[in-house]
Amino acid sequence: MRKFMKLGLLAAASVLAFTPAQADGLKDAITADLPSLMEIYRDLHSNPELSGEEVRTAAKLAVEARRLGFKVTEKVGGTGVVAVMENGEGPTVLLRADMDGLPLEEKTGLAFASRVQAKTRQGNDTFVMHACGHDTHMTGWVATARQLAARKGEWSGTLVMILQPAEETGEGALAMLEDGLYTRFPKPDYTLAFHDAAGVPAGYIGYASGFALANVDSVDIQVKGVGGHGAYPHTTKDPIVLASRIVGSLQTLVSRELDPQEPAVVTVGSFQAGSKHNVISDDALLLLTVRSYGDDTRAKLLEGIQRIARGEAIAAGMPEDRMPVVTLRETEFTPATYNSPEFSVEMAKIFETRFGKDRVVQSKPVMGGEDFGRYGRGDDNIKSMIFWVGGVPMAEYQASLAEGTKLPSLHSSFWAPDAEKVIATGAEAMTAATLQILKK
Repeated sequence: MRKFMKLGLLAAASVLAFTPAQADGLKDAITADLPSLMEIYRDLHSNPELSGEEVRTAAKLAVEARRLGFKVTEKVGGTGVVAVMENGEGPTVLLRADMDGLPLEEKTGLAFASRVQAKTRQGNDTFVMHACGHDTHMTGWVATARQLAARKGEWSGTLVMILQPAEETGEGALAMLEDGLYTRFPKPDYTLAFHDAAGVPAGYIGYASGFALANVDSVDIQVKGVGGHGAYPHTTKDPIVLASRIVGSLQTLVSRELDPQEPAVVTVGSFQAGSKHNVISDDALLLLTVRSYGDDTRAKLLEGIQRIARGEAIAAGMPEDRMPVVTLRETEFTPATYNSPEFSVEMAKIFETRFGKDRVVQSKPVMGGEDFGRYGRGDDNIKSMIFWVGGVPMAEYQASLAEGTKLPSLHSSFWAPDAEKVIATGAEAMTAATLQILKK
């Protein structure tokens, strides 16, 4: 996940009738549970696991769900956990938290900082850190499960709470769906999740109506050439020159081929070629990230990349057998996350009533990726929403405004959210929203 963008104030709107937290005791109950929750959080933070390797994490939280009375199934889509609680007639609500950490060495200075080391899929040694706040998501998930289990008399319907692996690699949601999430278990009418935000004060809530996060594609372009001595370039076909032309032409995809009001990003994140000053290499490699919202825009960008790579190679005089090879990494594709507009506004009103309008703000969609969108993708009968919970400690946020200092972003080795506020706010919001959806 990318750093959360600056929020804009939500326009005034009518507020749904909802009993405030001070009267219904939800806030107080979560506050009283925080010492226990923080023990879970510190343990999860100290023991992160890489994408697809969340064995310890899943087992620990599955025990907690069983203790609360959920029917728990493990190893769904790899290490995923599905906890189901049926409580009479009514809709089905799915609540998701993601479990994986990142291959980073933690530099927060926290007393419980991760010292975990592991091997990547490529066999490389790496430190592991919860640098995207998934530990706060999981702890908020536990807090929500506890509150909803304790309040079964207040709701009617079916609760499906899932712990998802491999969000960071874009694989986990698809893996769980392909492993029968909607056939082996009750299919949801509503899906909800929250994500911590690294550019917003702790305890604030942000939401987007409609597109919230982008399609994310990874594209490799192998640019072929004919190598030789750097002193005799006329005897070669220089792949670095050709790849440079491709990089330049790719910039016109967004600036000249799309409607200026249609958001899109084509970034060449890596340009690999050559090994010595005076050697023209045989090939070069470009690694791209491609971002969009609409499926039509995505298709235009991907077709354009193919066309530009081939066209520049033809202009450079490359023979047919030396055309660039464009590879779309389909398994790493993350589809855009779309918040059901009416449902999102309804949930925002619930949050406004509970937390106050000053703490609930409407945000712009971002070009980061999140595979949560898969749970509602392609089915208009499923109402879906992911929202943001600010995580920046207030003192740090105020200092950044006063001094102009930059805040650590998500995926930073220095990201240390105000975990208590993220967990408490996220759990209260998730519980309140679920109670409203499943209200008797």
